[in-house]
Amino acid sequence: MSAASGSVAPIHGLHHFAWRCRDAEETRHFYEDILGLPLAHVIKADTVPSTGEHCPYVHVFFQMRDGSYIAFFDLGDNEAAAPSPNTPAWVNHIALRMKTIEEVRDAKARLEAAGIDVVGVTDHGFVHSIYFFDPNGIRLELTTETLSDREAAEFKAAAHGDLAAWTREKAGRAKAPAA
Repeated sequence: MSAASGSVAPIHGLHHFAWRCRDAEETRHFYEDILGLPLAHVIKADTVPSTGEHCPYVHVFFQMRDGSYIAFFDLGDNEAAAPSPNTPAWVNHIALRMKTIEEVRDAKARLEAAGIDVVGVTDHGFVHSIYFFDPNGIRLELTTETLSDREAAEFKAAAHGDLAAWTREKAGRAKAPAA
């Protein structure tokens, strides 16, 4: 794997992804009781350590099997993060990896039994996924890779060329006269 000259030290993986939640207990129920991610850590504070700003909050962490976390801030005002007005709801999401397609299908059945609307199983050509929303309106994807090592290597080898082609196509559309 090549790294750009002057890049930071190697990143070894995700520690946590954090988002705002409406209610920490409602969020705990969903992530722990429904998705099976144990509540692993809670921070309660009145001051934000990185900014010094006064803002009472609780920060809750749910652990995944690889040791990474999904985390949430409850700011005590019963408000979830507002969706981005310039972005379709399907764009911003977090994808959580499962080992097999059978696990994804089982998760779909369990989620639907809990009254959660699920889209999929969707075949993306390299992963199979299901999609649903948590109580805060955050779109989640449960996914499993379906590629062989050879196919994954082929995708990786083509990635820079594919991105360059997209960049040229997008630039061409920007220059094209409006219809």
